[in-house]
Amino acid sequence: MLRRLLLTAAASATAALTAVPSASAGTPAPPPAASPVPTASPAPLAAPAGLSSLYTAARSGTEPAAMPPPARPEDSGDRLTVTVHDAGNGADGTYELDCHPAGGSHPRPAEACDLLDGNTTWGKDLFAPVPPDALCTMQYGGPATAHVTGTWAGRPVDARYDRTNGCEISRWNTMIPFLPDLMS
Repeated sequence: MLRRLLLTAAASATAALTAVPSASAGTPAPPPAASPVPTASPAPLAAPAGLSSLYTAARSGTEPAAMPPPARPEDSGDRLTVTVHDAGNGADGTYELDCHPAGGSHPRPAEACDLLDGNTTWGKDLFAPVPPDALCTMQYGGPATAHVTGTWAGRPVDARYDRTNGCEISRWNTMIPFLPDLMS
């Protein structure tokens, strides 16, 4: 039943989009096989300072924008402090990570910046905690904890990580090599 509703909704949306007339007077709408979306283009907007290449790529559709623009120009630096406790194997300590360009005292700055850049998307908090209503396995991944503070993509960060259940272990593991690899 749900599948039928989804298919019906998708077909209705496609039909509605193909029925929209072209924005140019006297120009026929593109054929449905080519594009069901109208061809009108909004007036170009100016790119935020320092982000012209990302902005141009996002507007042209050649690749998705990887990061949202900073909230304020003075917050444009990507700098994080990671404090790790009880991880063992020499991974405990406080590390600074600078990105764009990669640097700082983090043991693997280039790989950590690449991971964060690759997982940063519009409208999503990269450092969001596990939702309180999540169903998580009752497994224990050890006493390791991490506290991350600083600025990422112009937004303040204050996140805590631990390995107290399956959801938290998974959340930690998706941040390797930004956080220490405790799986080996």
